Amino acid sequence: MSSIAPLWLWIFFAGSVLVALFVDFVVLRKQGAHEVSVKEAINWSLVWVALSLAFNGLFWWAVKDSTGDADLATTKSLEFLTGYLIEKSLAVDNIFVFLMIFTYFSVPPAYQKRVLMYGIIGAIVLRTVMILVGSWLIAQFHWVLYVFGAFLLITGIKMWWAAGQEPDLESNPALKLLRRLIPVSQGFDGERFFTMENGKRLATPLLLVIALVGVTDVIFAVDSIPAIFAITNDPFIVLTSNIFAILGLRAMYFLLAAMAAKFHLLSYGLAVVLAFIGTKMMLIDLIKIPVLASLGAVVAILAVTMVLSLRTAPKITRTEQAGER
Repeated sequence: MSSIAPLWLWIFFAGSVLVALFVDFVVLRKQGAHEVSVKEAINWSLVWVALSLAFNGLFWWAVKDSTGDADLATTKSLEFLTGYLIEKSLAVDNIFVFLMIFTYFSVPPAYQKRVLMYGIIGAIVLRTVMILVGSWLIAQFHWVLYVFGAFLLITGIKMWWAAGQEPDLESNPALKLLRRLIPVSQGFDGERFFTMENGKRLATPLLLVIALVGVTDVIFAVDSIPAIFAITNDPFIVLTSNIFAILGLRAMYFLLAAMAAKFHLLSYGLAVVLAFIGTKMMLIDLIKIPVLASLGAVVAILAVTMVLSLRTAPKITRTEQAGER
């Protein structure tokens, strides 16, 4: 699990994430429960993107300083950028599922912010474990790359066929299991996770929503993490690009929730991205696709999908489908 990043950069990254989470929690506590506006979501999204790009610039300098090779530093920073873009792109479908969950449970917009904050913390911990385990497996067993590649290719094909079809949360096995394990109250009690009802201490639906959001993120991480490993096997790049993308997930959710219907074809584009990356990973020992070419392909696929989405009207929005249930 060797990495080109120096030790001080690992420490700096860990400290930056802790500081970012602390600031986010302080701001969250001061603001209290409130509905996040589109303007606020845009501002925070720009902040997170700027911080990610600034860190990538620092990463480029650190590699150049430690190796003296500017070309290698550029290649590694491009790997970070490609991994970051892949994770951001796949997070879009994740966000649509979050929207379905919030709609299904009628979570007030003012409470959604806190749910996503706890979900991000859980995602950071679980993804860190998954990435470190994945790095060890690839270092020990090269053939694991072919397994990851085949998995991504099959997932991309399945995502293409399932595009436009929303999951039935009522029959979701994770939801059924959680309901059996956790007695849930009839309604919300502010932002509390537990409440008293008829003399019994019960979990509120908000706790159930957080659990579902966590389960959903793990499922999507199974796709996104191998996809970044297809770009690089450096655990530092995989981890940092993934975590920086996740840190901006909350702002990205509120931004996309306001315009979810406009990008109704995006799932098809994400399916093509997964299939492309899976194929690239399976051919890794036969064909070396440059990082810049991979980045260009991902950007082109997403751009075409978004343009086509804006030019065609959806049959029915995801939110409307969720509301009908």
